[in-house]
Amino acid sequence: MGFRSLRLGKFCAVVAVMALAGCSKAPSPVNPSPAGPTRVVTHGTGAPVGLLVGAGDIGFCGPPGASGAEATGRLLDRLEGTVFTAGDNAYASGSAEDFRRCYEPAWGRHRARTRPAPGNHEYNSGGGPYFDYFGANAGPVPAGYYSYDLGPWRIISLNSEVSSGPGSAQGDWLRQELSSNPSTCTAVYWHRPLFSSGSHGDNPDMRELWRTLYASNVDVVINGHDHIYERFAPQDPDGRFEPARGIREFIVGTGGASLYGFPSAHANSEIRAAVWGVAVFTLFDGGYRWEFTPVEGQTFQDSGSAVCH
Repeated sequence: MGFRSLRLGKFCAVVAVMALAGCSKAPSPVNPSPAGPTRVVTHGTGAPVGLLVGAGDIGFCGPPGASGAEATGRLLDRLEGTVFTAGDNAYASGSAEDFRRCYEPAWGRHRARTRPAPGNHEYNSGGGPYFDYFGANAGPVPAGYYSYDLGPWRIISLNSEVSSGPGSAQGDWLRQELSSNPSTCTAVYWHRPLFSSGSHGDNPDMRELWRTLYASNVDVVINGHDHIYERFAPQDPDGRFEPARGIREFIVGTGGASLYGFPSAHANSEIRAAVWGVAVFTLFDGGYRWEFTPVEGQTFQDSGSAVCH
């Protein structure tokens, strides 16, 4: 895998179709998928060419039952592939001690195959311990954005905690990256989502990056920040439903930190849940399959497939 420079205790889970608060039960989620065991499924266009697994908002230290990080780490133990993180890897400040105490026991054994993205909590300590912990896998310092290949797929990890607006170094790099490395299928992940039904809500400062991704026919965006799972229908950068070439966004802030509710349902939100777990993206030549796998003791799942643009 070649990199290119400048790339549950007691569980509390809530599935939601409406606003949620605290740890209470609710009706089944919108468009629920059948529960079942995790599998690497051959589906779509030929045999799988890659597997991308992970979540964001992970290493949370707290009293028994307050964190799901060790349970999500056990999910990774039985999943092959490349591990992504969608930021806020180590709470509460992304310090070296936070990584040692809160991330390492849960996800640290998978560090060699992890391709991370930073979150706002990493920058509470200036970002240095994040780069020190993940080393070269975190991309160049201090940029923290990079790209790599999984089979014919181009995978890009961005940094929502540095400038990404018009004229930014990250924006310029992304345009160059996409134009110089055209690919039929592309997935991009970072921390703070442009669209979210969670407590944090939308992050409009990420729209410029979305415009660049949309212009280059990117297929999938994966984020964290809100401690929820949410899947959106394909959208354009202004949040309009666009089935032909819109980007499908997944929020997977379910790696272990305390879970959030849903103040409202966002336009084009297809399914929402507050439960710890990981997302599994099985990549094919020309398409992909997604599957959300919850921690042991929980039953919510979501799965589906799509072809690339």
